[in-house]
Order: sequence, then C-alpha cells, then structure tokens
Amino acid sequence: MTSHDRDDIPNWFKRDIFRPTTAFEHDAVLHAQRVLRCDETGEMDESTISHLRGLQALFGLPTTGILDEATAKQIERLRNQYAV
Repeated sequence: MTSHDRDDIPNWFKRDIFRPTTAFEHDAVLHAQRVLRCDETGEMDESTISHLRGLQALFGLPTTGILDEATAKQIERLRNQYAV
C-alpha cells in the first residue's frame, strides 16, 4: 500500500471496528449508521452489522459486517454522492 492509498481514508475512520470501545469509535459507528440509514445507536447492533454486510456484498467486499477501511471508503463514497 502506498501513501497515496491512505489519502482516501475518511477522516472519521481510524481503525477496524468490531465493537466500539472509545468515543471516537462510537462516533464512527454513528456516522456509518447515518449514511446507511440505520438506527443511530453508536453500537454495532444486528441491524448495523446487517447493513454493513449488504453494503460489502454490493461493492464486492468480504461480507464480515465489520466497519473496516474498505467499507469506510465505500460509506464515504455514498455520503459524498448522495450528500447524506
């Protein structure tokens, strides 16, 4: 991975989130939920995981249900495209 590849990582995303453990991660999950139109709980609940898996499948990513870098990039593309 080159330094250019890291330039397109959204500012709100710092590392893979399995379960939010910090305020920053909580906010990142809230951001993803807002874009994916989930209930905004800030937690990786079943609805959020399901929405993440659907998005991952749509974009040909591994369907882990984890908020990872590749998924965050796609969420940011959706946010920018639809001004969510």
